[in-house]
Amino acid sequence: MDKISRIATQKNSKSRYSIFLTNGNLERYGFSVDEAILVEHQLRKGMELDESTIQGLTKEDTIHKSYSMALHYLSYRMRSEKEMSMYLEKKEVDEEHISIIIQRLKQEGLLNDLEFAEAFVQTRLQMTSKGPFFIRKELIEKGIRDDIIERALSLYTFEDQYQKALQWVNKKRTTKTKKSFQHQLQGLQQNLLQKGFASDVVKEVLKEAREGQEEDSEWEAIVYQGEKLIRKFNKQSEGSAYKQKVKAGLYRKGFRLEYIDRFLEEHLNGEY
Repeated sequence: MDKISRIATQKNSKSRYSIFLTNGNLERYGFSVDEAILVEHQLRKGMELDESTIQGLTKEDTIHKSYSMALHYLSYRMRSEKEMSMYLEKKEVDEEHISIIIQRLKQEGLLNDLEFAEAFVQTRLQMTSKGPFFIRKELIEKGIRDDIIERALSLYTFEDQYQKALQWVNKKRTTKTKKSFQHQLQGLQQNLLQKGFASDVVKEVLKEAREGQEEDSEWEAIVYQGEKLIRKFNKQSEGSAYKQKVKAGLYRKGFRLEYIDRFLEEHLNGEY
């Protein structure tokens, strides 16, 4: 049976110790352990260790080192169980040890998918313009179960969605554009759905945006688009066909008929 002949602090880490063994007169390096394991097992000079005990201490130390890596990974932000598992796999931790580490982290309250999901939703709600369907996709990618996702997304209320979507729409509408208001709404609708907002929320937001339409901006846009069409068709058609092409072009661009008729009257009636 081996006996501990010497315990030395490692140069690169004051919290780790090298254990030297002897089985007679010849001393050899045996293994190394963290200070926590040294204290827990009361390792000391002269203590006898059989092979199974040495293997057990080595395994425990390996798990402890991997556990320390997991704690370091958690120090930056909360993690899901899947994120932690993938991280430890990347660090080439044994699969058996990963299960042990994750279970310990859960028991100590350091790994909790519900708390992670709720914090994730709150952060996205405060820091981004993403809707709940987009956030759901992100949580699925992080390995969160459907029932947990549902509970977490309950924090993202209809009112939250409405205010966030409306704020985004109002910001976009301040950007100068020469598109018809209808085409603007179509683009906004597509973008809001892509951002993950519910269709009923999008409908209500666009309804309010439509009620707040600015007449001057719409007229400015139709004049811009109409004059482009006049230049385009000027050399291609004559008479009423020319006028009809301009009218059809403006209609395809989403302008309302009353705007189109007004534009044609002011810009083409003198010509045809």
